Amino acid sequence: MTEEEFKAGQILLFDKPLEWTSFQLVNKVRWLIRKNFKIKKIKVGHAGTLDPLASGLLIICTGKATKKIEDLQGQEKEYTGTFTLGATTPSYDLETEVDQNFPIDHLTEENIYKATEAFLGDIQQLPPVFSALKKDGKRLYEYARNGEEVSISARKVQISEFEITDISLPKVAFRVVCSKGTYIRSLAHDFGKELQTGAHLSALRRTRIGDYLVEDALTIDSFVNEYLSAED
Repeated sequence: MTEEEFKAGQILLFDKPLEWTSFQLVNKVRWLIRKNFKIKKIKVGHAGTLDPLASGLLIICTGKATKKIEDLQGQEKEYTGTFTLGATTPSYDLETEVDQNFPIDHLTEENIYKATEAFLGDIQQLPPVFSALKKDGKRLYEYARNGEEVSISARKVQISEFEITDISLPKVAFRVVCSKGTYIRSLAHDFGKELQTGAHLSALRRTRIGDYLVEDALTIDSFVNEYLSAED
């Protein structure tokens, strides 16, 4: 691919590795393009953050295609992953240590499957306190890490599909199709409450955004091999 094509605008699908931030992946792609074409500047951005502890589809736009980011962010998303039942963490995932344990011996496969029904359609969801949302100019996770109390407003999100795909207690595997702004970590936390126990998100992978699929995504190595040529 040429420098002009990147500047004219490309929509690139990447499979974000575990433990990378979305910004690290964007910065790596920008650096590779600049280095390959020996250019000082090119616009590169992503369409929807994935947490470091999540893997999967991250859409990266270059050049004039960065104008499409808002559009892409608004599209329906699909995730697969694992909830661990019987324990909560302050971040609702594995970023923080378990703070409370709860019994799970009352759980049956039937009530685990049935609990998904409470979350279908339009629901009110509280974002996690450990999130990048801003309040009074500060990220929520900054308040949380400093041990400061902060009030968060619930917001409306839509979950169109929510299924449990495997039960191996204390872990349950799931698949969710949801709207922009849905926090799967909050869904894990609320799912635990619905089952009268605790829960946290222990694995997450984004598999689809709109019509874009993770199966079609690039790794950094395949991006270099397929899009950046040594001759340029």
